Amino acid sequence: MSKNLNKSELIDALATKSDISKVAAGNALDGLLEVITETLANGDGISLIGFGAFTVSERAARTGRNPQTGAALKIPASRVAKFSAGAKLKAALNSGKSAKAKKK
Repeated sequence: MSKNLNKSELIDALATKSDISKVAAGNALDGLLEVITETLANGDGISLIGFGAFTVSERAARTGRNPQTGAALKIPASRVAKFSAGAKLKAALNSGKSAKAKKK
């Protein structure tokens, strides 16, 4: 079973890996999230070579259905953030794949 890190656990890990205080790590993480949010809100993308890319995608307006009543409803057009993993991240995620499969 996988575990998701919450923000405080991520700050702790970042502080440990970077050998900085938790306060500095928290400020750095908050700053990074702010820059990503502002950049995407402006319609621009962010590319981190090897890690991945954040982009903005347009979703067209469409008709959906209320699952309880079956009634049609209009879903407005929207912009959404997308993340595509880079080659190094994909390799890191799949490097232990065969070892995990053998354990089962």
